[in-house]
Amino acid sequence: MTTELNDSLNALLADYMVFYQKLRNYHWNVAGSEFFKLHEKFEEAYNEASNIVDGLAERILALDGHAYSTLQDFVDNADLNEDPEVPSAEHMVENLVDDIELLNDRVLEAVELAEQHGDRATANLLDDVIDAQEERLWMFKTFLRK
Repeated sequence: MTTELNDSLNALLADYMVFYQKLRNYHWNVAGSEFFKLHEKFEEAYNEASNIVDGLAERILALDGHAYSTLQDFVDNADLNEDPEVPSAEHMVENLVDDIELLNDRVLEAVELAEQHGDRATANLLDDVIDAQEERLWMFKTFLRK
C-alpha cells in the first residue's frame, strides 16, 4: 500500500471514530418530543458507523498498513470535531448532516485515490460506505424539512 492511500484511509478512520462518538453522545443525550424517533435513529447510525470503522481498519491492515487505534490518534487526525455541547434535537441532526456531507467528500477522495492505485477492493468498500451514507443523509435532511 502506498503511504498516500494509508494516510487517506487512516484519516477516514479517525473521522469515523469521531463521528461514531458524536452519534453516541447524541443517542445518550437527545431529549424532548423527538426523543423516541431520534434515539433509535442515532443508535442505527452509530451501529453503522461502527461497522464502517471496523471495515476501514481491517482494510488498512489487509494492505499491510498500520491502523490508528488510540483515541488520541483519532482526535489528532480527524477533520470532524467532537461536540462538547448537548444541542437541541434539531441541531443534532443539522450537525450530523454537515458531518455526513464532509465524510462523503472524504470518502469520494479516497475512492479516487484507490482507483488511481488499481485497488478495486478498497474502492468497492468505500462505494458501499457512500451508498449507506446517502440514504442516512436523505433521511436526516427529510427530518429537518418538517
